[in-house]
This record gives sequence, structure tokens and C-alpha cells, in this order.
Amino acid sequence: MMALSGPASAQDFGQSPLAALQDYKHQAEWSERFDATLPEVNAVNSQLPTLSPQALGRMQLVIEQYRTIAASGGWPEVNSPKQALRLGTSDKNVPVLRQRLIITGDLQERGGRQDVYDSYVATAVRRFQLRHGLPATGILDAPTLIAMNIPAHVRVRQLESNFNRIQDLSKGLSDRYVLVNIPAAEIEAVENGRVRSRHTAVVGKVDRPSPLLTSRIHEINFNPYWTVPVSIVRRDLIPKMQQDPSYLANQKIRIYKWGNESREYSYNEIDWNTDEATQYMFRQEPGELNSLGTVKINFHNTHQVYLHDTPQKGLFGEGARFHSSGCVRVQNVRELITWLLAPNGWDRAQVDQVIRTGERLDVPLKLQTQIMFAYITAWVNADGVVHFRDDIYNRDGTETVAYSGGTTVR
Repeated sequence: MMALSGPASAQDFGQSPLAALQDYKHQAEWSERFDATLPEVNAVNSQLPTLSPQALGRMQLVIEQYRTIAASGGWPEVNSPKQALRLGTSDKNVPVLRQRLIITGDLQERGGRQDVYDSYVATAVRRFQLRHGLPATGILDAPTLIAMNIPAHVRVRQLESNFNRIQDLSKGLSDRYVLVNIPAAEIEAVENGRVRSRHTAVVGKVDRPSPLLTSRIHEINFNPYWTVPVSIVRRDLIPKMQQDPSYLANQKIRIYKWGNESREYSYNEIDWNTDEATQYMFRQEPGELNSLGTVKINFHNTHQVYLHDTPQKGLFGEGARFHSSGCVRVQNVRELITWLLAPNGWDRAQVDQVIRTGERLDVPLKLQTQIMFAYITAWVNADGVVHFRDDIYNRDGTETVAYSGGTTVR
């Protein structure tokens, strides 16, 4: 049986998609189980990095598999049910759903009523969701159905284009680096070929994308000021002040002239019906309201972007985390900066202590660490698990996998 998204072996690649479907149709009656689980759901993530040589080799094998599936007619389209399917429901669409999940290795062939959404199906859907960066609810909702019905030939093109990206990114890697995968909204901290930590991220909006770049992290700013970029002054701050003149005071944002902080200006000295505000510097004080949170991670680049904490922790729980103006917000940022500062002799207790005191402190890294902002929408980890993400910035040339928002089936 093919298992496209599980650990690869000779047996995994020995059966054609058509044979898999034929075997599925002739299987014995399913035993009705609603308490079953699949071990494969635990294998979605790997301790080896996205850019590992092993993962690149696996990707070559998976591309051939997906080409075979596409050449054989692809996978069946799952029709939209009247309501989201969940554990225990019966529906005429479940048999086709089972076939679809079997072809990509998310579901093993087992006994049971074909029209019942049992725990085997729910676990397989949850595994599919994890592989596609969707909330792992085990419920067949609209976003899951959209991802499931993207044709096999489109997935082939997506894998092919990303293979070239990953191959290029894998050249010249340091032993120690940070990878920001923008479409996945995820960060990997890698050292000596192993993932030291993974972090959920919030990246740039579609109209304010996070840039592609390579640099080196050179400094950590604890309890930082936030200087509002001119682009945000123009797009966001001026409209907010037109609606609420108390906004700056409420957010503890002070006004100065660029290059001269000897005098602080009042908001009523600025004509908010023009773009005059772009001639001033707006600086937010450190503290709970600060848009950078408790820490900022600096690296040289021409885009004026950086990694940082955030007071809006709830954004990390969303499925589509594309809310920033180009910078990247990091969940569990203290874990990341503890790792970055380890060559300085710092530990987690010291990091926590500085943040707790509220002290403004800039710490240069003794070992500057490579950082890459990359655009990877398809990859295969070293355990053979296939991952896909939406082409949020329309850079894959495959419109059917562009980010489409979060519509749900009710």
C-alpha cells in the first residue's frame, strides 16, 4: 500500500494508485470502531530540519509518487457535505473521503462501515490537517475540503518548484541557523543538523508581505522601544488618529522630530488630515502595550524587518497567521533568545530576570547566527511526511493553492 506521507520504504512504493483503489473496493467489511487511533498521526513532525539532505532525498521520491498518481487520474474529488462532518456521523460522502485519504497515506485500510465517519477517519483527517497547516480538529470543514480537492497535478508542480527552492537554500548553510518559513508561519532553530526548537509565527499580510532575505542575527533588545515605521504611520496611524485623537496617549506613543529627541511634540501640533505626520518620529515606550512585546531580535537588512515578541498572543492560535506588516512575531520567543544567547553564557533564568525587571538592555551576540526568510509551500521531512501550505503571496504559479481565507462549512 502506498503511504505518501509516512516513513518511506520499498513496500511503500510498490503499489500503484489504481491498485490501491481496487484493493480498497474489494476489502472486507469494516468492523465498527469509534475509539481507534492511528500511530501515523504522531509522525507528522521530525526533529530533522526542513533543509536537511535526507528531506531533499525523500522529496525526490515523493515527486515521482505524485507524478504517478496524477498520471493515473489523480484522487477523487470529495463533494461538499451539507454540514461539516465529524466523529460518529454517517454521510454518503464518507466512502469517497476514505479513498482520498488512503491514496495519500493518511488512512490505513481497515474494517468498518464505509459511510461512517469513525475514529479512523477522524484521525486520518486530523493527520491531513496537520500536514497542511490547518487546525487539527479532525472535522471535515471547508478549509480542509478545499485543500483536499486541490488536484494531484497541481501538487506535483508545487513539489517541483519547491524542490528547487529547498535545494538552493540548502547550499551554504551554517551549522547554526534560524529558518523562517513564511507560508508555514513557522520558525526552526537548527544546530548541527537537528531542530533545537520550533516556533509558531505571525508573518506579513498579503498586501504587506514578509521579504525573502538572508542575514545574521547580531543583537537582542530587551524591553525595547518601538519606532513606528513611516509606512505604518501613513497606512495605520493617521487613520487611527483621525478616528480617535487619544490613540497615541492610550498606546504610550511619544512624538519627536527625526534625529532630534530634545523636544516632545503634542498630537495637536500635527495636521492629521494630511500626511504631515510622516515627517515625525513616533516612539512607543517599553511595557505591556509595546507592539514588540518584551524582546526584539535584530539582523541587518534593507527591509527594516526583525523578529519580535508580541502582546497579542492570541494570534498564534489562528490557522492563518498573516497579520503583520512584514516583521515576524515569535511564539515562545524566550526559548529562542535563550538559545541565541547561550554562547554569551546566558541561561533561561537570566533571560527571564531581565524581562521581569523591565530594564532596557541591548545584548550583542558573541556568535552571530545565520537567519533566512524563505518561501516554502511544499516539503517532505526526513521521515517522509509530505507537507503543503497555501501559496499566500501567489509565487508558485499555481493559483488553485493561493490563500483563500477561512471559510467554514456549518
